[in-house]
Amino acid sequence: MTDDTKEGTADRPSSEAAMFGRIALKNQLVGEADLRRVMSSLTRGSDLGKALVAEGLISAKHAEAISQKVSQRLEGQSTAASAGDAGSQAGTTARAGVISVDDVQRMDFTSMVGKPLIEYLRKARELGCSDFHFQVDSAPLVRLHGHLIRWKHPVLSAEDTARTIEEMLDEKQWIDLQQEQDLDYCLDDGDRGRYRTNCFKQRKGFEAVFRIIPTKVPSLEDLHLPEVLSQFTQYNQGIVLVTGPAGCGKSATLAAIVERINQQRHDHIVTVEDPIEYIFTPAGCNINQRHVHHHTESNYSALRSAMRADPDVIMVGEMRDVETISMAITAAETGHLVLATLHTTNAIRSIDRLIDVFPPREQEQVRAMVSESMRGVISQQLLPRKDGTGVEPALEIMFTTPAVGNLIREGKTYQLASVLQTGRKQGMITMDDSIRNLLRKGIVTLETARFHAEDPSAMQG
Repeated sequence: MTDDTKEGTADRPSSEAAMFGRIALKNQLVGEADLRRVMSSLTRGSDLGKALVAEGLISAKHAEAISQKVSQRLEGQSTAASAGDAGSQAGTTARAGVISVDDVQRMDFTSMVGKPLIEYLRKARELGCSDFHFQVDSAPLVRLHGHLIRWKHPVLSAEDTARTIEEMLDEKQWIDLQQEQDLDYCLDDGDRGRYRTNCFKQRKGFEAVFRIIPTKVPSLEDLHLPEVLSQFTQYNQGIVLVTGPAGCGKSATLAAIVERINQQRHDHIVTVEDPIEYIFTPAGCNINQRHVHHHTESNYSALRSAMRADPDVIMVGEMRDVETISMAITAAETGHLVLATLHTTNAIRSIDRLIDVFPPREQEQVRAMVSESMRGVISQQLLPRKDGTGVEPALEIMFTTPAVGNLIREGKTYQLASVLQTGRKQGMITMDDSIRNLLRKGIVTLETARFHAEDPSAMQG
């Protein structure tokens, strides 16, 4: 809340005051404006709790309870710092230099008021955030290590957001936003990076949410993904699905697989994206990237066109409808490797989703086609680390063995779970086993493991 606190150089009393203020705000015991006013009048060593009680903003009972909690947290931080294990995978020393959620919660961003939106985005990128929210009747928010954090910044009015968003857009984009009430595009900040952008109008006014795209295409190693995934880059034809909920890192995993192909093969890669996120630099491969609604009318038309462009690999950012899925299966059957994402939560549901989008009379034929063309499914989640300095991927991996193909063809996908459990030698793993591995290594907490598991009762500390 103060410059000292922001830089992490404050002495103990000001650290206590900052922590006291955060707890009071979080529990809605005091308003942000009143808290700032009182803190600005404090002298070094003053007691924030007593000052708030004197102003009549909180009760003495609340002040005493918060003070006890502050003391406990400071003691816990001191103990953790003195007993840190440099060799532990979950230890904070193992991730030195990574900005934590607590670090960002301590920072004050008031000085950014009035600056262009791109300055906010650069600051969010600098902090390592994955998303940035700019909305009415709120301070800006960022998502860091899976946690949504409200910045210490004055609340934005509808006029603030509308003016700032309009300044960011060109004339055509602003007109489109006003007419359509929403706008999707990718904001390019040159060498500083790109941002997948969604501007929209809600009941209070115009807002914008940005996905911060790394400047470098990540590798499997960068994403802490197992090397076994490289097997998916060695197929000449078929379908590979990357699935999971929104914000789980599907695009990054897909980009890492495409980049591995780009580095190791000599093929033609065509991507169909909405919008284009990672920019690939051709290495061994020739790469063409197409933005749906800008370079082509739809996913379907882009796929149909791609099949005439002598492709070896086709990447589809998301298979959203039956036409796109049908064309992707056709592309796989005609000798192309298709890499695509789906919003499904595990391998079994992913296979069922591919088939169930078709009319019942066509599903038997589609099931046979999928059993032949499916090469595998990667389902993933991102779990917050125990040390608060990042997220770790938990993966369900399925390779299409003859046994898997037979179960798909016979409509017995419910039996795939047993195949995953017995397919360890082929590199397969269930989601719960992957989460259990993270728990065993001390990377995630038991609470986190149970929250993300298919079977929470199977997670034991």
